[in-house]
Amino acid sequence: MASQDAATDPTPYAGLTPERVLDAVESLGLRVDGRLLALNSYENRVYQVGLEDAAPVIAKFYRAGRWTDAQILEEHAFALALADAELPVVPPLAHAGRTLHRFQNLRLSLAPRQGGRAPELNDHQVLQRLGLLLGRLHNVGALAPFRHRPAMTICDFGEAAGAYLLDAGWIPPELEPAYRSVLAQALAEVRACFARAGAIAELRLHGDCHAGNILWTDAGGHFVDLDDARTGPAIQDLWMLLAGNREEMTVQLDAVLAGYRDFRDFDPRELHLLEALRTLRLIHYAAWLGRRWQDPAFPAAFPWFDEPRFWQDQVLALREQIAAMQEGPLPLLSRY
Repeated sequence: MASQDAATDPTPYAGLTPERVLDAVESLGLRVDGRLLALNSYENRVYQVGLEDAAPVIAKFYRAGRWTDAQILEEHAFALALADAELPVVPPLAHAGRTLHRFQNLRLSLAPRQGGRAPELNDHQVLQRLGLLLGRLHNVGALAPFRHRPAMTICDFGEAAGAYLLDAGWIPPELEPAYRSVLAQALAEVRACFARAGAIAELRLHGDCHAGNILWTDAGGHFVDLDDARTGPAIQDLWMLLAGNREEMTVQLDAVLAGYRDFRDFDPRELHLLEALRTLRLIHYAAWLGRRWQDPAFPAAFPWFDEPRFWQDQVLALREQIAAMQEGPLPLLSRY
């Protein structure tokens, strides 16, 4: 587990120079050739590292204090179980029988390089193939529980995240009354959606299954980055594949479920959670930016976060989510 000092360090990557990245990989007995490419990642730091006489590897350096060693190893075990079941995931590589390594005060893992592009989510055949893969992924996820990684809860993703934003003073004073009011109403609607859904089965999930975490090739898709893997309802891995208006999402959902149900049943009560989970992500994402703001990478990448316009848009987005939750779940098309 990371030390308390590391857990509270607002700039945990200040000393992660290119030389240190290469030294960390070489400490595992690999011979680097000096080629280094920083990949798009903010929560952790991820690099493509060239090796002598071998294909490049992807080195992932974990943010101190976010996950314990046990939680990271549980993510690795899940990825390896998915790979053993012939799911197209990118699992960690083992060196000396271990997948999680230490170099000085850093924790890192290695993975094979996997090429690909973002999937075309407006293509219904792509959505059907992704649904098929997620049905298989959830079959593996249902075989055993996570024991160390957390569950997705209204408290963590909504109530605690919203309270942090208000207590930390991120909301401009002139917008705070409106934000506080719309946040309270949105969370009340989220709780109502969960109540309408009732007791829903939970399982191990990818957790953050958006287009950026899927690499598409002519052979199909590969899931990457299980860093947000946690316990939750199956719909959490499905809803981020949907976009547009209600009618468009209904057709997209039909395509996803056409593949999903080839391998796994889907409980239609989970549709009550779709817009509730979108609402929780909206609140949680803003809190994530606030909590990471002292990391220099965040102001550079998200300069609009501390501007009034962003919070005006947040108030509007939450109002739209309230209306969407009150409208009820998406319908299932006739064949379901």
